[in-house]
Amino acid sequence: MPSNHCCDHSCEGHQSINDTSDLGVLYSLYTRIDSDRIECLNEAVEGSGKQVFKPWDERLNFEQFVESDCDEELLFKIPFTGNVKLKGLIIIGGEDESHPSRIRLYKNRPNMNFDDTNIEADQEFEVMRDPNGTLEYMIKIVKFSSVYHLTIHIPKNFGNESTKVYYIGLRGEFTAAQRDAILIANYELAPNPAECKSDLKDTVPQQIH
Repeated sequence: MPSNHCCDHSCEGHQSINDTSDLGVLYSLYTRIDSDRIECLNEAVEGSGKQVFKPWDERLNFEQFVESDCDEELLFKIPFTGNVKLKGLIIIGGEDESHPSRIRLYKNRPNMNFDDTNIEADQEFEVMRDPNGTLEYMIKIVKFSSVYHLTIHIPKNFGNESTKVYYIGLRGEFTAAQRDAILIANYELAPNPAECKSDLKDTVPQQIH
């Protein structure tokens, strides 16, 4: 289980993980991501951003990674299949200066692009080099208690021209989306001889976001 980590720098809410045996269960939110709809902007290889959301026991598979293209920024757009209460994040980046040095999180903004990153993030924090995935960053549950879409912006690294990420793990609680069946009843209206025309109004169900 995570334990408090004491250090001589600004930790900004991360914990050092001594016992990683249970993290395969805790870090299983990747199964609740709509992986077909994940987008990663500024990825050098199309579709590679999806590969970093993988099982805990595959986090050290360094054959799968995403690297930024024209500069050091990456923007992950992550849709969930229901609502998530986010609690923690682990990230494994490149071995050298290509490792992310800062992360910015945005809740429920599915249409974001780089032009929108001047908006204040719902949470942001400095990131330390973590080649083995032993540092967990605490996510503010109050702000991330009902998340159907998460945007992760990596604005910079430790000085390299490109940023490399091998693994992003998310911990939290998942609630399935409420998809109540909508029954549409068709009524046959008997014609009224006194009326020359009947106004029939279609009933359109409203989507609640």
